[in-house]
Amino acid sequence: MASVKLESVNKYYDSGSHAVIDFNLQIEEHEFIVLVGPSGCGKSTTLRMIAGLENISSGSVFIGERCVNDLPPKDRDIAMVFQNYALYPHMSVFENLAFGLKLRGLAKVDIKERVNDAARILGLGSLLDRLPKQLSGGQRQRVALGRAIVRKPSVFLFDEPLSNLDAKMRVEMRSEINRLHNRLNATMIYVTHDQTEAMTLGDRIVVMNEGRIQQVADPLTLYNVPANIFAAGFIGTPPMNLLPGDLFGDGSLIAGFRPEDITVADGCAQTTLSGVVDFVEPMGSETYLHLKVHDLPVVVRVAPDKIVNSGDNVKIAVDLQKCSFFNKSTGIRQSSSLHN
Repeated sequence: MASVKLESVNKYYDSGSHAVIDFNLQIEEHEFIVLVGPSGCGKSTTLRMIAGLENISSGSVFIGERCVNDLPPKDRDIAMVFQNYALYPHMSVFENLAFGLKLRGLAKVDIKERVNDAARILGLGSLLDRLPKQLSGGQRQRVALGRAIVRKPSVFLFDEPLSNLDAKMRVEMRSEINRLHNRLNATMIYVTHDQTEAMTLGDRIVVMNEGRIQQVADPLTLYNVPANIFAAGFIGTPPMNLLPGDLFGDGSLIAGFRPEDITVADGCAQTTLSGVVDFVEPMGSETYLHLKVHDLPVVVRVAPDKIVNSGDNVKIAVDLQKCSFFNKSTGIRQSSSLHN
């Protein structure tokens, strides 16, 4: 496995758009890094520059100690898994797994050994004679993973590989990829727009927006200590509530607090706000109350046995010790307390 480093990487298109702006990141050997952000934020373009599928406008990409800016994809010792599987429909599973190895001139005995090893890791042993059309979506994605595994690359690259799967299959495949990383101890770079995938898979997460890195952190730090308003609002389901600081005594700040850090007040001495229940969203193990507070949306997580109805007037208690505060002008995190 190898480390990956991006130094001041930029991507311009002929149209004049600046898709990736001064991207700097050190990815350690064996690390699982997730690039996450909304559509058009530059995450897939960044991955494709690492892979050599997009030219770098300026800056440098290193895989291990080598600068790979001018190397074609086949010479970068990477393997890429795409969202559309990219399987050959006329080839069996075995042939799909073996195809790249044949092109590289490996001996038949070595090809068979590598294919069988990958099939065993991914539970594909009984499917090796089938064609892709005879497989489920999850099985096809396993074949795509297997095709990457057999190459034994220095770096695995994933471009939204689970986007075409249903919700249940995405959960199963997230577990599969997690186990794969632990088993191979591989360097993996994974692109997704799904922040749940990012939080459950990444050792560190790179949050991007409009071509720029917004924050790089482990999942818990990203969730609890967002660096700016964008990261606060993007990460979390539901995302962090954001309200003007003048509701809490400081008009120069924006206050952010998670739905689970608010309670429906029952004579509580904490800072309280009044709101009206817009609608109630039962989720089974928990319920989300969608409120309007000073005509602004606020989401509160409560126990499923808490009886609240649309149209009810409620008071909510906010623990300021669990709040994040952001500069109203810049959006950058200021502190975790009004008094710091």
